[in-house]
Amino acid sequence: MPIPSALSMSTEAQDRPTPPQPDEGQAASAYKAVDLADVVSGQFDAEGDATEVADLGKRVLAPQADSPKLHKVLAQAGMGSRLEMEQLILEGRISVNNEPAHVGQRIQYGDRIKVNGKPIHVRIEPPPARVIAYHKPAGEIVSHDDPQNRPSVFRKLPRLPHGKWQSVGRLDLNTEGLLLFTSSGELANRLMHPRFGLEREYAVRVLGALSKEEKQKLLDGVVLDDGLAQFGSIEDGGGEGSNCWYRVTISEGRNREVRRMLEAVGHAVSRLIRIRYGAMVLPHGLPWRFPGAGRIRHPCPDEGRGCARAQRAPGCSTATGPWPP
Repeated sequence: MPIPSALSMSTEAQDRPTPPQPDEGQAASAYKAVDLADVVSGQFDAEGDATEVADLGKRVLAPQADSPKLHKVLAQAGMGSRLEMEQLILEGRISVNNEPAHVGQRIQYGDRIKVNGKPIHVRIEPPPARVIAYHKPAGEIVSHDDPQNRPSVFRKLPRLPHGKWQSVGRLDLNTEGLLLFTSSGELANRLMHPRFGLEREYAVRVLGALSKEEKQKLLDGVVLDDGLAQFGSIEDGGGEGSNCWYRVTISEGRNREVRRMLEAVGHAVSRLIRIRYGAMVLPHGLPWRFPGAGRIRHPCPDEGRGCARAQRAPGCSTATGPWPP
């Protein structure tokens, strides 16, 4: 199947309070990528504490801004003219999802339309994939169902009008950092598929410094229970005493892979933060911070297109409308 070259994302600026508009210089620095030095210095943790705000409650994402209008769709389906469809709407003879329709109403993929009580089948293209970046804290699981009822990343995500969020890979309970979600299961699978080799970058703190031989072994590959695993790069990050920080990259996402690799050469991991997934980086200061949960934002169009180029993921059209600052 052909793979389109652009990753599509939608914007929901209308789904949240409008913040003061920053000038160009402020906007350029608003989402500066988190670097290993920021983690080691403590700036990363300090910013997380400073940006906590009140819980805004469960949000529901609004329909896409370019969703077609009901009367236009019905007219195109041969039900009559647009004016005639508007008149039927005014007369209360048309419903959407069992609710009376209103003039100017927009509909989207999955909506159930009835005219005079009879279901009408109309063709509406599936919406472009929605993508959000989530800053996962330690202590949350990436699962819809958990027998132990532990906090889940999915509980704080905005609700989709149709379907559900798909996580792009997972982070284990004690791992924090960047986690991507999309409304498209196909897109999620492509972003995770090993054949695309999408690089993940982590800041990792281990007990004891890695020797030159251990670093080379991790780069050459160590044998785990589920096969050979290797880092693409390892960079020293400093640290205090026996706590040593490193920046590592890897092009797959097996269960607890980074932790198991370092344990295989004799070093326990005390903290693990994902700071990049492909072209998407973990940014400083996300717009929303919920008590006890992570922070959420919509990636900007350039990041999405860059992510697509990096691994040739599928998608639809590029984003439309204003992008959240």
